[in-house]
Amino acid sequence: MPLGYKRSYQRVRAYLHDKRTSPRPVTARPPSPRAVTVWILRHPDTLTESEQLQLNAVRRHYPELDALTRHVRSFATMLTSRHGERLPDWLDAVRQDDLPSLHTLAAGIDRDRDAVIAGLTLPWNSGAVEGHVNRIKMIKRQMFGRAGFQLLRKRDLLS
Repeated sequence: MPLGYKRSYQRVRAYLHDKRTSPRPVTARPPSPRAVTVWILRHPDTLTESEQLQLNAVRRHYPELDALTRHVRSFATMLTSRHGERLPDWLDAVRQDDLPSLHTLAAGIDRDRDAVIAGLTLPWNSGAVEGHVNRIKMIKRQMFGRAGFQLLRKRDLLS
């Protein structure tokens, strides 16, 4: 006895037609984790109205993301306005919330708290030095391991 469907083609066609034309509930796709991350890390004034509404909806549904957003934004304010003296209060606030990844960050900051406070407060930085170190490392990588000190020195002085 052969296997298969014993009814007519028209019956299958009618069944599929009903399925294809029946209204489906319209639901908005949730934003991707990358999009939410970008919204949290950007300055609130640079978000479009749509992005702001979506971020607010996500923050209402996920209290841990709301706490994370508050901590990230307060740290960004502290960083951009050079208020390193606020760091101990920020660390205490982070420890009060149940955010393990921020607890790890807080523990790392605590290991060298004075240096971090100085970095967040003082106007000086080592950006120029780090730029030169990065350039020398790039030259060394370009030379595929042939960069002895003499050759690296000569190439650095010529560039």
